[in-house]
Formats: sequence, C-alpha cells, structure tokens
Amino acid sequence: MSKVIICIHGIGNKPTPKLLTGWWRKSIVDGLNGMGKFIFKPGIRMIYWADVLHDRPLDERITDPDNPYYLSESYTPPVNNLFGARQTLKNKFFNLIEQEIDKILLNEDMSVNFSFIHDLIIHKYFKELEIYYSGDLVDKNGIRQPAKKIIREKAAAVLRKHKSDQILLIAHSMGSIIAYDVLSSMAQGIKIDTFITIGSPLGFPVVKSKTAAEQHIKNNAAKKLKTPECITGSWYNFSDYEDKIAMHHNLAEDFEANSLGIKPVDIAVKNSYEINGNRNPHKSYGYLRVPELSEALYSFLIKDKSKLAVKFLEAANFVYSKI
Repeated sequence: MSKVIICIHGIGNKPTPKLLTGWWRKSIVDGLNGMGKFIFKPGIRMIYWADVLHDRPLDERITDPDNPYYLSESYTPPVNNLFGARQTLKNKFFNLIEQEIDKILLNEDMSVNFSFIHDLIIHKYFKELEIYYSGDLVDKNGIRQPAKKIIREKAAAVLRKHKSDQILLIAHSMGSIIAYDVLSSMAQGIKIDTFITIGSPLGFPVVKSKTAAEQHIKNNAAKKLKTPECITGSWYNFSDYEDKIAMHHNLAEDFEANSLGIKPVDIAVKNSYEINGNRNPHKSYGYLRVPELSEALYSFLIKDKSKLAVKFLEAANFVYSKI
C-alpha cells in the first residue's frame, strides 16, 4: 500500500494544474526542510476544480494587473519559519466571540437566522461559493447539472483512483467544504488516514446550516455535524487567527466525533506567506509550510515504516542538513 498526499485547492481562479501542484509540493518541502526533515519528492495529486468555474487559468506571464487572468500571488520562498501561534488571551477572546455569533445566527436545529445577510455576503464576496450552492453548469458531456454535483464528482474521482492507498488529504479554504461534502456522502470504500483542513470556512454558520440541511440533520434533531466515517486516523484543522476566510477557528466545537472517536483537532498557526512585502495569512503556500502541519505530514509519511526505513530517513536527514 502506497502513501499519497491528495490536495484540493481553495476559492478563486488558479494557475495551471501542473504549476499549482508544483507550488504546493515546493511549499510542503519547504516546511519539511525547515524542520530538518528530508523526504524524497512526496507523491502529490491535485484535485483541480477551478476549470469548472473559469474558462482559462491564471497566467504568470501576464504583467498587467487589470487583466482578469493576471496572477497576483505566486509561490514565494519562506521569509521565515514562525513557530506556533500560542493560545493567547486574544485567541481565547475570538473563541468566545465565535460561540456567541453561533448562538445569534444559528438555531438549535441548525437552521440559520438572518439568511438574507449571509446570502448577501456570499453573493458579493464569494461568487464561487454561491455558484457551488445554488448554480447550474454544463458538464464535459454537455449536460446541465448542479455545480456542486459536477465539482464533487471531480473530487471523488481522484479519491477513488487512490482507494487502495494510504491517503493524506489536504483541503484549503472552499476546498475544505467540497472535501467534507464528498467524504460525507461519496466516499464509499475510501479511507482517509489523515484529513488536514487549512484556512477552512467550515465553521461559518451559513456553511454549517447548508450542510446540515443537505444531510437532513434537522429531521434527526442533531445539534452538530459529524466527522465523516471514512476518516480513520486524524483530522487536523490549522488556522491563522488573522485569516479572514477561516472565520470560525474551532471546528472541534462544530463537529462530533465519528464512530472511531475522531473529530477535528484545532491548531492555531502563523501563516507567514508574503509577496512584495504584503502578507496574506490565508494563502495556501504559507499554510503548507507551517511547522505544525509539517510535523503531522512527516508523521504520516513515516508511519508504518520499518525501523530500518526510518533509520535510513534519519540518516538522510542528517546528511541533507549538512549540505
């Protein structure tokens, strides 16, 4: 059984699948190198769904910022390697605020209050999410279908190809919504050893409400969503408290454990992605190289390896660190 890292990108148009996959790999390797861990190129597969909503990818060769295909945020090497965003008084304050917001915006049956406000926010700022929830698109066979069905099937197809492998799934931003929906309803026969969400809006009240409605939780009188049964090892949720997309950082408060006792483990991190002097705490490349994520990823890569194989990796790590 091989190990594979499957990634699903977030909201917005993206560069070509090849370029995006290469930049995710570079970022992952940056993180491992920052820990002094040397891994031969890890096997990475990208669930690329930007082409469902956009007619062509972003192009790094375009220099005009007003061009709709201008790529404003490319991969950049790490500026520094910032360790743990510790649980400060400010973080605890945010946690309390999140709980109070949920009480105001969500009913006990997980229906949402003031839905017009949520719909207005999504319409203005998150067009892809609006299409995902309520739009129709023409698929590759010329058939008009709900957008979420087309996108989910694309994601599920990649997972099915690797159902015999040990899978670590990394989902960024809106990709975590898609991943959760697929794992909850389309993952028959697929096991996810480790699920990692980064910059995830899964805790946003309107997202929880729409997910609950689709899963008919209201009819079952449940008050929380549930960790998908196909997750067999761990679910880590990494978020930067300055990330405005990851509005609710405590997924452990929102998702019950599955039958294996697995539920989200929330870890606050410092996303140090920066380009042209501007920091973006939501960017995937920054999340992928935070030390806390690298630790989880390295643990997955060496899990179940023989003592000899681990010794070899440790020796390679030592030699690599001296180069």
